[in-house]
Amino acid sequence: MGSVGESMYALVARLFPICRSITGEGVRQTLRILAEDLPGLTIHEIPSGTRAFDWVVPPEWNVREAYLLDPTGRRIIDFAVSNLHLVGYSVPVRRKISLKELQGHLHSLPDLPEAIPYVTSYYEERWGFCLSDRQRSALAEGEYTVVIDSELKPGSLTYGELRIPGEREEEVFFSTYVCHPSMANNELSGPAVATHLARWLLSERRRYGYRLVFVPETIGSLTYLSLHLDEMKRRIIAGYNVTCVGDERVFSYLPSRQEDSLADRAALHVLKHLHPEFVRYSFLDRGSDERQYNAPGVDLPVASVMRSKYGTYPEYHTSLDDLNLVTPAGLQGSLEVLQRCVECIEGDDRLAPTVLGEPQLGRRGLYPTLSTRESARQVRTMMNLLAYCDGKRTLLEIAEKIGVPMWDLIPTARGLTSQGLLAQTPSR
Repeated sequence: MGSVGESMYALVARLFPICRSITGEGVRQTLRILAEDLPGLTIHEIPSGTRAFDWVVPPEWNVREAYLLDPTGRRIIDFAVSNLHLVGYSVPVRRKISLKELQGHLHSLPDLPEAIPYVTSYYEERWGFCLSDRQRSALAEGEYTVVIDSELKPGSLTYGELRIPGEREEEVFFSTYVCHPSMANNELSGPAVATHLARWLLSERRRYGYRLVFVPETIGSLTYLSLHLDEMKRRIIAGYNVTCVGDERVFSYLPSRQEDSLADRAALHVLKHLHPEFVRYSFLDRGSDERQYNAPGVDLPVASVMRSKYGTYPEYHTSLDDLNLVTPAGLQGSLEVLQRCVECIEGDDRLAPTVLGEPQLGRRGLYPTLSTRESARQVRTMMNLLAYCDGKRTLLEIAEKIGVPMWDLIPTARGLTSQGLLAQTPSR
């Protein structure tokens, strides 16, 4: 696998041990590491208690240690071994407890007896531990010792933002989240792919601006929208929520609420040509931050391109979503799909002919002098493009009509434009 895939995987592996939640030091540490690859990434702190539409930024949560001692004094559950062992946002506890009472604070998965589940309680104070069902079944009667050295206090919600200016005011938006503990595909594949996508976007000047945010899921996207909505509604022409993009299973597509936005059309075009076996979901199947970006009154054109969709793969929200599930090849493939989406959006011109009738290609050096199967294909693409360039259809619409990938059609269009046979009409 190429160096980019390996580099993304190395970033996932480096971030994997960090305990993240919707607030706290784990989010800050994660964003500082991402900023090493993205020097332009700005990190913002939004105080607890800040209103975000109908929501409020919660108190900040941090954990020093958490463990459970069995009746013999043996440490059987330890946050230091796996940060999934502790229910997210658990309040501080230090007490003795019977097994019967303890069971009300334990979480396991009988259908996945070796997995530790991921459980949180952000907005109601409680505490708990997560463990494998095999381990839970082996617990003996007696008195257990619970120690949770956590802290809930006024602090802030932390998010990262990178803006890349373009030639125009319009922007393409990418959002990913940084709020889950040690899970590779559901949590870390998105930030890793988004980071390398940003590095690629920075490699050259582009037509549109690009805005990438690294936010805690739900409360982070709501907070960001509450601060920037008017500007985003003016500027953003397409966007993607980037999550679950690290495995090697089939791709998944979840549309925007509009279903026919530029983001939708570009994603469907790319997947149809590169991964035609992809699974197409309905907006009714939504469950990540596309909910917030597509909410009525927000109405941003944000779709999702994923590998295994969240909630559909057996390892989801468990300790089985580990570094064996995510691969360099999986990450690389997802990056390439998003890059192709960008190319489709950047190249979606409206072109009109500058001559009446069919142009004479030969005298302009556009007609091949040697006839081969490939040259015949190139001529057919050229002629079909010219036939549909009427100043009304966009290049992406024409690519769909004639069954040619945009990344093949764009160079053809540029060649015809450079020869004065096509001219760009006013943009959307």
